[in-house]
Amino acid sequence: MDSEGSSKKYEIDMCNGPLFGKILVFYFPLMLSGILQLLFNAADIAVVGRFAGNEALAAVGSTSSLTNLLVNLFIGLSVGANVLVARFYGAGQKEELKEMVQTAVATSVLGGILLVFVGFFASQPALALMGTPDDVIKHSVLYMRIYFAGMPFMMAYNFGAAVLRAVGDTKRPLYYLLIAGVVNVVLNLVFVIVFSMGVAGVATATVISQAISAVLILRCLIKSDGVYRLELKGIKIAGDKLAKMFQIGLPAGLQGSLFSISNVLIQSSVNSFGSIAMAGNTAGSNIEGFAYTAMNSFYQAAISFCGQNYGAKKYNRVGKVLLICEGLVIAVGLLMGNGAYLFAGKLLRLYTTDTEVIRYGILRMAYICIPYFLCGMMDVIVGALRGIGYSIMPMLVSLTGACLFRVVWIYTVFSRNRTLPCLYISYPISWGLTFAVHLVCFIIVYRRLLKKET
Repeated sequence: MDSEGSSKKYEIDMCNGPLFGKILVFYFPLMLSGILQLLFNAADIAVVGRFAGNEALAAVGSTSSLTNLLVNLFIGLSVGANVLVARFYGAGQKEELKEMVQTAVATSVLGGILLVFVGFFASQPALALMGTPDDVIKHSVLYMRIYFAGMPFMMAYNFGAAVLRAVGDTKRPLYYLLIAGVVNVVLNLVFVIVFSMGVAGVATATVISQAISAVLILRCLIKSDGVYRLELKGIKIAGDKLAKMFQIGLPAGLQGSLFSISNVLIQSSVNSFGSIAMAGNTAGSNIEGFAYTAMNSFYQAAISFCGQNYGAKKYNRVGKVLLICEGLVIAVGLLMGNGAYLFAGKLLRLYTTDTEVIRYGILRMAYICIPYFLCGMMDVIVGALRGIGYSIMPMLVSLTGACLFRVVWIYTVFSRNRTLPCLYISYPISWGLTFAVHLVCFIIVYRRLLKKET
């Protein structure tokens, strides 16, 4: 785990040799890292659900869609950093790579500081606009304000991890998150059970754990002996690298933020069914998050593998990467999604003992978990397109096929049939439609690449 040692052993040669095994080696630590990040929020939800009541459980869950709306723009920029580091690494451009790493880290810290203020001042009016019930909103605002105090740490970790992923290192981010995750769980229990801090306790525990993971990953980059070493002396933002990062990452961030708008509308619709339905929706969506993370790691793999091979001008391998990742994400999506639904009752009892809350959670999971592999297929093909430098196209397709579709659905179909099943069914329909259009786009782009290689 010591980053002072040779960094080469953590890297993966993505441009030569068989791909299947290397994708799996890249995937498993990344998947476990994502699951550990989810455990930050899962521990929050489980502890407040068990020891602070349904209102506190609803409060923590009701903030997730709004939080994603505010942070996804910067998380999208980390995708741009990932693509560019992979491209420069694959092409062997060391100076370009050094500038890119410095630009990514400096941008992450500045973006995190900005989000502290945005979260503090926007939380109250935004949650009120979402129709958060009176018995929940006070707890929700408190949770959000403390949570957003940790944004500089969260951004630093995400951008640092993006740099390491780009060169094939998914192991060290896993080690750092494992340490932070254990701290988070322990502090959750201490703050909520011992000190009766409620939502403030779980938010504070999350901020402390994020600070630990950020310090560890920045130390890794500073002490690294690889070409992606971070040199703090004279650190600066390179204008051309920032522009390229925005060119690729901004559409990804906008897509994530606008996706969150549709999820905010859906959360607002769920809110209209009361705090019990909100609590069930929160618990169910948290369980789904583990299946989503398991699939989304193939999206990250597609970005890094396609980015490096594009940089090395080995375009034929890009198509192979996509086929392997699609096959694997279908298998994982079917296994995780259906497994989650099969054991939904037992899993939901980890969050609450209220039978009505469990019933609402199972209802959501029936419509989301079973066809969840469609979401994974959609994400992987977006990752491949972004890896080869196309970011605006998948953004427009995704916003139209998923985000806009869901908004239209809420104001047309759902408004005529105001039931939760009618609301939830919009998810799988939008995933299938969006994947089909993405596939057509990729085929057109890939044929152009193959002609260029020939």
